[in-house]
Amino acid sequence: MSLLAGNPLSVVALPFALALLIAAGGKKFVSITQWLAVVAPVAAALAGVGVLASSVPTAAQDVAWLSQGGSVVTAGLAIDNLTAVMLVIVGVVATCVVVFSIGYMADDDARPRYFALLALFTGAMSMLVMASSLVTLFIGWELVGACSYLLIGFWYRKPSASAAAVKAFLTTRIGDVGMLLGLALLWRVTGSLSIPEVLAAAPEIGAGIVTVIALLLFVGAAGKSAQFPLHIWLPDAMEGPTPVSALIHAATMVAAGVFLVVRMWPVFEVAPIALDVVLVVGVVTAFFAATVACVQLDIKKVLAYSTISQLGFMFAALGAGATGAAMFHLTTHAAFKALLFLGSGSVIHAVETQDIREMGGLLKKMPVTGTTWLIGVWALSGLPLLSGFFSKDGVIASVLHAAPLAGYALIAASLLTAFYAFRVTWFVFFGSYRGSAHPHEGGLVMTAPLIALAVPAIALGYFSAPFMQSLGHEAEALDPVVAGVSVTVAVIGVLLAAALYRLGVDRLETERTSLGPVHGVLFSAYGVDSFVTRFLVAPLEKVASWFYEVVDRKVIDGAAEGTAKLTMLFGRLASGLQTGETDVYASLLGVGFVVLMSIAIWLGR
Repeated sequence: MSLLAGNPLSVVALPFALALLIAAGGKKFVSITQWLAVVAPVAAALAGVGVLASSVPTAAQDVAWLSQGGSVVTAGLAIDNLTAVMLVIVGVVATCVVVFSIGYMADDDARPRYFALLALFTGAMSMLVMASSLVTLFIGWELVGACSYLLIGFWYRKPSASAAAVKAFLTTRIGDVGMLLGLALLWRVTGSLSIPEVLAAAPEIGAGIVTVIALLLFVGAAGKSAQFPLHIWLPDAMEGPTPVSALIHAATMVAAGVFLVVRMWPVFEVAPIALDVVLVVGVVTAFFAATVACVQLDIKKVLAYSTISQLGFMFAALGAGATGAAMFHLTTHAAFKALLFLGSGSVIHAVETQDIREMGGLLKKMPVTGTTWLIGVWALSGLPLLSGFFSKDGVIASVLHAAPLAGYALIAASLLTAFYAFRVTWFVFFGSYRGSAHPHEGGLVMTAPLIALAVPAIALGYFSAPFMQSLGHEAEALDPVVAGVSVTVAVIGVLLAAALYRLGVDRLETERTSLGPVHGVLFSAYGVDSFVTRFLVAPLEKVASWFYEVVDRKVIDGAAEGTAKLTMLFGRLASGLQTGETDVYASLLGVGFVVLMSIAIWLGR
């Protein structure tokens, strides 16, 4: 443990090496090499625990990357308490996901590629969170994006999966361009990309420039963490294998945007306008996504919009200046949302559909999955006394103190959260089974990770004080008024879901007709996707098509083809001079001599 904590490079190098080994083993040895994918996240978790236990950060392992004038850009790794928390999250969740995947992906022929990509992602995510330089952070940032792209499109022969992968890649690239511009500005004004040096120089940067830098960094964070309006890629990302959704698109990579803002907090702290933007975007996203989740029929889509909403809670806390509350909710959310995604994977594996209308009564047929699912939705809803109760109340209290209207919006989003969480629960686990499959538990390799994740989903809330202290924050007592209001609205949401859906009785048609056109608006996520497709993607496709037809084919290809045709023409003309007659050659030589002499005389004037 101490060896790993003292050597950050090994935490990154190990999963990269394992990814190569798993890929090289191919199908022949996959039954053995798939277990190697467990080693990487365990190592990451042990490194994080080692630093948290010793409370001594590791020295940065930096190397010079390039130099310009008197400035040197370094790339390096280090582990401090913030990094250690993220490593534990990545390690624990990834370990559970890899073990679960061994059962979930047992019949897939492409398992070597799958487990190699999981190991590669673990290394990339570890690099991102351990970066002591913004260069290293950006490399890790791009690598996790590449892994996400490859895993969303894992079943690439399926057109919808390929399209979803491209959509995710392009949407997050918009955010990455903003982030890259922010890093370029930081380099310009500070002459460094070392994180400690940049953070130390932040208070000295001019107010206007630092605001622009913070906003550009937030664009990157919003893209990676699926904040409105760059959220559109995450629901489609559910095309990937469900364990991938648990790891990358619920607990780790999508939380990287929150981590980025916390890591660069001294920059944001001196940019109040940027923090206001973060707060507004977070609140809008939290409420918007919660309303959309209330009418979805795909179990993974409900969880996808739930993730977007909960990330909005975290950004709202950051906008209110509560970095500790945001990180604590990030940690608890990683546990209970990974639990819910793996629970949905267990259900999908058993019933062979993602449509909640074809489920029901699964609590009796799948008791471990059902019980752990109930723990997850209880925590997600913020009900006492599980982890989500403590972390979400911390977020709401912080936002209420900084911006009361925003706090009220989060309270409303909390009611919706409890409603959609238990709406799905009634339809999937209660009532009578409405499908045609024969559902059953997936075996110990799939149930053990659910039980393992249920433990932090229950218990993490009771460690808020040491968690806050490890990040350098004072632990705040639970506000009884906020807690009372939060619990009340959550209970209302649960009871409303129970009353409307009668513990699993199929009332979805009633839901659709009673809401009228509102249902269509919510089901289509307010038409944001259609708007982007019509007014952004379609025009860009036309521009790209014009460039292809005019610039690429006619200008570039035309120039190349024209050169070839011109060469052929000169060749034909020259070949006509090859007559084999000596007097003709002598005449041409004489003409050439006269022309050259004339040019020489003219130039000599």
